[in-house]
Amino acid sequence: KLLTQELVTRQNTYSFSHFLGMLPNPDKIFRITGKAYEALRALKDDPHVWSCVQSRKSGSLSLEYGFTGNSAFKDEFIKIFNDLDITGLIRDILEAPLFGFQPIEIIWKYSGKYLVPLSTEAKPQEWFYYNPDGDLYLKGNAKKKDRILPEEKLLVPRYEASYLNPYGHSLLSKCYWPVTFKTGGMRFWVNFTERYGMPLLIGQYTRGASQEESAKLAEVLASMTEDTVIVSPADINITMHEAARSSSVDLYKEMIKHCNSEISKAILSQTLTTELDMGSYAASQTHFRIRREVIMADIRLVEQTINKLIGYIGRLNFPTREMPVFKMLVNDAENIGVIERDSKLSATGLNFTKDYWKRTYGFKDSDIT
Repeated sequence: KLLTQELVTRQNTYSFSHFLGMLPNPDKIFRITGKAYEALRALKDDPHVWSCVQSRKSGSLSLEYGFTGNSAFKDEFIKIFNDLDITGLIRDILEAPLFGFQPIEIIWKYSGKYLVPLSTEAKPQEWFYYNPDGDLYLKGNAKKKDRILPEEKLLVPRYEASYLNPYGHSLLSKCYWPVTFKTGGMRFWVNFTERYGMPLLIGQYTRGASQEESAKLAEVLASMTEDTVIVSPADINITMHEAARSSSVDLYKEMIKHCNSEISKAILSQTLTTELDMGSYAASQTHFRIRREVIMADIRLVEQTINKLIGYIGRLNFPTREMPVFKMLVNDAENIGVIERDSKLSATGLNFTKDYWKRTYGFKDSDIT
């Protein structure tokens, strides 16, 4: 009997969070800095972070989508999804890898006798928390207590969530220190440029000049940074000395470049698709393949989440019927390779089953004779 039960749980071990009723987010950045999701959102203001985020999202947002399966309700679902902002929903789902999880509220409406989604809207992560049982709670206020919302009310895509961390792993959290060091480096670089970037003006008096005359000359030279005009006696020699500090400038550049590289690796798992650098063709192809694998993982997250929405629609309207399956259409070189392979195999006399054609290419029964 014990073998069929889950014995290793928070309830059966000592856990402060069990008595508190709230499981804290174990993110190290939250714990070390004392900051929360507002700090992660601020990281998107960094141009390189924004570029990497848009590059990752565009890989999924640029694809078309369709429905597979033998459901008789496929046409009805196409109409329902045509009325929804699917692009916005996909964009919200892709926020999950950046923050760990992304609650998305579903607003329902009645369309005739059916209950269908009117719109979806992403909500701030800090409004929610997980309890030790793994249930997602909406935080209350002075008038309402914390509560669990109906399952059909929320879509909650999560990125690499686990028993230890139901909040998921945040990619932006891994960019926190690189962005922080990069921002500090940029600030020091600007200060360095202000101090050493301008040429140094040297004014030389002949011996016998008074203290007042020296101070006056220094004041006039300081004003030359704006006016670049000076009138002086013939016995004053004024020269310009260029500051040579290229080694210090290179140090700032290398630090910022390294921080950008770390950001690219955290969000895209590679660097060459966002950073123009020297590299072989084979290396660039490897990096593009890695980026494609990351995008395919995002596609699976999007498909899983939207198919859960389809499941909600079916549960509320067609509880005993088979539902269609949402699928993003990836038309790339690998698919062309599969077509070429199947064509060559068919030419040898090998026949594929109807299930294979439906599974591989999304055909319906009526499409195959």
